[in-house]
Amino acid sequence: MQEVPKRAKRKKRTRSILLRVAIAAFCLYMVVAVVNQQRQIRAQQETLAQLNEQIEVQEIRNEDVRREMEDSGQSDEYIERVARESLNLAKADERIFVCPAGN
Repeated sequence: MQEVPKRAKRKKRTRSILLRVAIAAFCLYMVVAVVNQQRQIRAQQETLAQLNEQIEVQEIRNEDVRREMEDSGQSDEYIERVARESLNLAKADERIFVCPAGN
């Protein structure tokens, strides 16, 4: 039988160790990446929950304003005037010109 030279065995063992270290480093990197992604997902879910809560609050406010407008029986002209003056709203096909002098 031929014996494998010591150098060949040592070289093979070194390659095997390097391969194991590389695989372990890659696995460690993947675990860290997954944990980081989970943390980011959790933070985004919290942000989404807060935004959904804000949307619900605003929808309730909008509904209250609609109900108040309907119950008050005020004319469309009054509602339009309040929208223009207080909320700076305009009709879809309307252009608003602002005087730089402020008058």
